[in-house]
Amino acid sequence: MFKSVLVANRGEIACRVFRTARRMGLRTIAVYSEADAQALHVREADEAVLIGPAAARESYLDAAKVLAAAKATGAEAIHPGYGFLSENADFAEAVAAAGIVWIGPKPSSIRAMGLKDAAKKLMIEAGVPVTPGYQGEDQSLETLSAEANRIGFPVLIKAVAGGGGKGMRKVDRAEDFAENLASAQREGQSSFGDPRVLIESYITRPRHIEVQVFGDSHGNVVHLHERDCSLQRRHQKVIEEAPAPGMDQATRDAVTAAAVRAAKAVDYQGAGTIEFIADASDGLKADRIWFMEMNTRLQVEHPVTESITGVDLVEWQLRVAAGQPIPLAQEDIPMKGWAMEARLYAEDPANGFLPSIGRLDHFVMPDDIRVDTGVMQGGEVSQFYDPMIAKLIVHEDTREAAAARLADACREVEVWPVKTNAGFMARCLEHPRFVEGDVDTGFIAAEEGVLIAPAQVSARALAAAAGQIGLEADAAAFDAPDNVLAPTRAGLFGFRLNAAPQAHTAVHHDGVAHALTLTGEPGWYGRSSSFSASGDFGSAQIYGEPGVVVVDGEVVSTLSPDAERVLVFDGGDVVEFHRRKSSGPAGGSASDGGLRAPMPGKIVAAPAKAGDKVAKGQPVVVLEAMKMEHALTAPFDGVVAEFNVAVGDQVTDGAVLAVGKAEGAGE
Repeated sequence: MFKSVLVANRGEIACRVFRTARRMGLRTIAVYSEADAQALHVREADEAVLIGPAAARESYLDAAKVLAAAKATGAEAIHPGYGFLSENADFAEAVAAAGIVWIGPKPSSIRAMGLKDAAKKLMIEAGVPVTPGYQGEDQSLETLSAEANRIGFPVLIKAVAGGGGKGMRKVDRAEDFAENLASAQREGQSSFGDPRVLIESYITRPRHIEVQVFGDSHGNVVHLHERDCSLQRRHQKVIEEAPAPGMDQATRDAVTAAAVRAAKAVDYQGAGTIEFIADASDGLKADRIWFMEMNTRLQVEHPVTESITGVDLVEWQLRVAAGQPIPLAQEDIPMKGWAMEARLYAEDPANGFLPSIGRLDHFVMPDDIRVDTGVMQGGEVSQFYDPMIAKLIVHEDTREAAAARLADACREVEVWPVKTNAGFMARCLEHPRFVEGDVDTGFIAAEEGVLIAPAQVSARALAAAAGQIGLEADAAAFDAPDNVLAPTRAGLFGFRLNAAPQAHTAVHHDGVAHALTLTGEPGWYGRSSSFSASGDFGSAQIYGEPGVVVVDGEVVSTLSPDAERVLVFDGGDVVEFHRRKSSGPAGGSASDGGLRAPMPGKIVAAPAKAGDKVAKGQPVVVLEAMKMEHALTAPFDGVVAEFNVAVGDQVTDGAVLAVGKAEGAGE
């Protein structure tokens, strides 16, 4: 066994590999960009090497810099994690040529499965069923359009390289094909350096089923059962589980056997995932499940497999890379209970799921489940990298129990000022369709209206806000020098003869004022008080202290980031109250015609130009940030009066990219 390992990656996966490596007594080495100088994976490693600027192509994707860091630190092995260089066959060859152990499959296996079109041809030869479609060499718009029409709409455009939902577009109509093709090609080029695509028939009720496989250098290939990754948004996985709901043993046997055949067809070594798409219109059936692609690396969702099998997949990776055989035979790999994983993204569901960036001033995760993360309180979510900041993993005896526990865990998440999808995921997990196992890749789109956010602020949140205000005032009164020795204190409530002290205040949320009445009985409680709060939400009994408000016996976390605001962490959502009526957001809104950058990023397309007539919802400019494209659309029918950027420009948050003028305005 080698004695040291360098992780050619960042964030959560780097921390995950380090955890197992440390347990096995290995020296750990991190690489980092300038943006990650204070990152958690850097702090957790025994040694860390700066390899370049923030942009991934100048740091984490620069194979020469990674190899130089490995040589400089005496690293005996390199683990690529997932993403970045993990499926780069040239890098794998360079690692081996440098006399360093590559913790991954053989370069020939990576190449065989690295391009989706070639992989599908190989799978056909191996007797693995594949999705109907086009994976030809001719990439002209004319040919691709003709093939799409032949297959029949809707179709799915997919980048032939890479994964993770990048370069993937569903197209419902022929007239939208060219625009979506161009977008998929740009994203494929940006993410993987390859603009080529294939086209598949879009299955109207798809389930995403995948099988964890593992091979070694002794000719052994096993599977570790299946996972269901159907709960997705824009082809990005949100919640994964193992095993797959509704999978009978006959179908499981057929799918896992096909996965093993696929792995053996490329002489696979190490951890890999065979991904299938299933037509779930009539349940899961062995003859309605087709090969989609293979990921020749460890998957983000590997913890659910670890949970039901009791296997540390990273340990297996390290041992197999060192030449050891797979520790267990197929018949000895258990499948116990049910596991689920929720991906916590830095994004704003209420604002079109736009990525959220910035400093993590408040970052609290549930403490009674497995949490894999690469960030910490005081750290930063960067515009340069993927928006996933943590994974919440649970393992229970039944699916129902796993879903309930994971929903509870999502509700316990506290993150600010960066926004997250925690509350959104809790609502997904509690939705009757999900609880029943009635899921497919269109679930979120179909149910989005009830999943995004509560219709109105909850009574619990209002009571907690009232509690925070009252407890702050009472604590301040207690701390005042002239009250230190007093057996009672007035605080916010003042003093009334023969009556309970009372105060009236209000908080504002989304432009709505909520009147609150606080009625207290101040006493000798130290810094903790007890009183009641009432308003349009009803009434509640409050006690506790600032930051920990107990509402009718239930603990609610609160935060006052400044004198003007009170935050309540309510079911995974952050409810922001203002003590005074807010004057509204700074700068103009979409209604003034200005299209502002929602975050820093790069302009990658300009579908419109100054002087063009545009319809409401028509793309005007396309921004790339956090590895994804975001189209900014016309807020109304009109004309592009100004266009202030060019393709390739880097823009700052809030920059006015273009300005529209409504039809008839100024005439």
